[in-house]
Amino acid sequence: MSNLPIFDVAGSAMNAQSVRLSTVASNLANADSVSGDPNTVFRAKQPVFATEQVGNNPALVGVRTAAVQDSTAAPIKRYEPGNPLADGNGYVYAPDIDPVAQMVDLISATRSYQANVEVFNSAKETATATLNMGR
Repeated sequence: MSNLPIFDVAGSAMNAQSVRLSTVASNLANADSVSGDPNTVFRAKQPVFATEQVGNNPALVGVRTAAVQDSTAAPIKRYEPGNPLADGNGYVYAPDIDPVAQMVDLISATRSYQANVEVFNSAKETATATLNMGR
């Protein structure tokens, strides 16, 4: 984008929040899914972020997605003998996903993304104004 490291910092944060938004969307889309086998139940996804230095300045630190991990929470076991996916004992297994917590995470990720867009835009305006000073 530019030689200004602030663009790299804001861009890395926007990428991280984009991954976070995608995992929340995936979790919400699969919150009501069920399986007849507890080993094949959808597992909620959670991104793991790590810091990374931006440029040669150790004071500038961005973020990167180190991994996207599956939840280790046990699936929820429900007795639904009429469900075609039920196991031999009449149980289905659902992912342990709290839609309210996921929505809070969605709102937080959206606000973080928006804040970084504002940083990006402010840096762009400042750089443009600086370039126009010589004219």
